[in-house]
Amino acid sequence: MTEASTMRIAFLGLGHMGLPMAQNLVAAGHEVHGFDLMPAAIEAAQAAGIPVAASGADAVADADVVITMFPAGRHVIDAYRTELLAAARPGTLFIESSTIAVDEARAAHALALAAGHRNIDAPVSGGVVGAENGTLAFMVGGSDEDFAAALPVLEVMGKRIVHCGGPGLGQAAKVCNNMVLAVSQIAVAEAFVLGERLGLEHQALFDVVSQASGQCWSITTNCPVPGPVPTSPANRDYQPGFAGSLMAKDLGLALQAIEQTSTDARMGRLAQQLYAAYADGEGATRDFSGIITDIRDGRV
Repeated sequence: MTEASTMRIAFLGLGHMGLPMAQNLVAAGHEVHGFDLMPAAIEAAQAAGIPVAASGADAVADADVVITMFPAGRHVIDAYRTELLAAARPGTLFIESSTIAVDEARAAHALALAAGHRNIDAPVSGGVVGAENGTLAFMVGGSDEDFAAALPVLEVMGKRIVHCGGPGLGQAAKVCNNMVLAVSQIAVAEAFVLGERLGLEHQALFDVVSQASGQCWSITTNCPVPGPVPTSPANRDYQPGFAGSLMAKDLGLALQAIEQTSTDARMGRLAQQLYAAYADGEGATRDFSGIITDIRDGRV
């Protein structure tokens, strides 16, 4: 592999998260070649100065590192099988940063190894703001050697990179983290609705909880009511951020893992049900913290 400052990186999936991640790689001096199936994403990438290849196969040819950021596991497996692995040079490092099921991550890992490549799963947390600022958290599954090889690239895009263990365990950490996040966001939303009905001002409740034992990211960063946290989605009409449809998808993966492991996770199951209902309505395109409006109005 070439030196970290001159890596050739293929970045596939240039959506709301992928594009700013790719831009940070360019800003760090890497040669980035992108690809996306969506015309709007291609146009945005070209406007940002990122060369876009004619196909995924063209993007990965001669790449040192291939980063994928796709909507679902089936897209990852299909892309690996149909073009990416065959088009890449032997020994290419594949960094799979989509949020997919643990067994899908392990299947992708096995496909990459069988084709003579290296692979880690490295899902992210931190949303669009984290992607733009290069402060994402990466949860990584893979060998020690492949983690070490990927670290210089991940450090450009993220502030905290944790090696969680072998293949698939980055996705395991991600699904557990997002289950906690969903449960806490619902709890914070319910607390603000209860506070409203008891006559508490939003700022007063925030001032207490944000400095007390109820303190969590869902209130200090993603506060679901306008005012207390000026940068929260609540102050921009719940524009995501992290859309409710994506949280519903991630909780579907959590539910799958809960059932596969026979885990008694009643709060996780309930969170999945609430976010599935939220995503069926306006929540499909609103930030996941906007579930407070459905809780307030009794729609979930």
